Amino acid sequence: MSTATQSRIRIWALAARPKTLWAAVVPVVVGTAMAVDAGGFHAPSAFFALLGALLIQVGTNYINDYYDVLKGADTDTRKGPVRALQSGLVSAETTRRAAALVFALAVVDGLYLVWRGGWPVLLIGLLSIAAGVLYTAGRYSLAYLGLADVFVVLFFGPVAVGGTYYVQTLGINFVVLFAALGPGLLSASILLVNNVRDIDEDRRANKKTLVVRLGRRLGVTLYALCAGVSALVPVILYVATGEHPWAIAALVILPLAVPVVRTLATSKDPAALNPMLGATSRLLLIYGLLFSIGWLL
Repeated sequence: MSTATQSRIRIWALAARPKTLWAAVVPVVVGTAMAVDAGGFHAPSAFFALLGALLIQVGTNYINDYYDVLKGADTDTRKGPVRALQSGLVSAETTRRAAALVFALAVVDGLYLVWRGGWPVLLIGLLSIAAGVLYTAGRYSLAYLGLADVFVVLFFGPVAVGGTYYVQTLGINFVVLFAALGPGLLSASILLVNNVRDIDEDRRANKKTLVVRLGRRLGVTLYALCAGVSALVPVILYVATGEHPWAIAALVILPLAVPVVRTLATSKDPAALNPMLGATSRLLLIYGLLFSIGWLL
């Protein structure tokens, strides 16, 4: 592989925002673990669900880069991690085409899942891609109206976990949808870190995220609530059903979240908050693994 090719791969890997991709992987892992426990594990469906989730997430990240630069949210004064388009590594048109290509691949990937699961899977796929594009696209985009957090909880929680479970078992139940709140809330925590860090830049760009609307302090409080409630989900499930006590091991994220909350609350330096993105992604991964393994024990 030539040096130029390796360089292009690194650029597009950077643009994919790898620290956010656990938000696509973990819901599929949780949904699959619950399908295994229910006796409905279906390997091809699990594989295509995982691939589709990753493709939609990468496509969303690409198109978000495009519109954030177009709308002035990502500028040369950006303090967050380097963005491929904002830093000039790729052009705007190339980024837009890359997003379209990745979304097209997600559609192709989803054909098998639609064949297996029918119109509910088709609806989930179309809505997921639409939410990914409308996250930053258009005059009334979700991120710029402050609605993104709600949609992240929904699509990385009940939609992703429930969809993964459904395409394998061809059924759904309330326990799965409630369990899905854990990954959904922790995925929203990744977004909250990003928005707390970027509050000043977003305010100048008229990007009215939930943190911009409510203020930094409430943004940090929401982060703590997301971590706390997600940790309580397996506890509530055990109390309600008397089953899967080992899933409560996911409570371990609570002490791990404390340093992140403290840093978010006390540091106003955006550079100091960048590592909190990776730390929150690790919280999500740890939660997903402990919940899934505990659910199967």
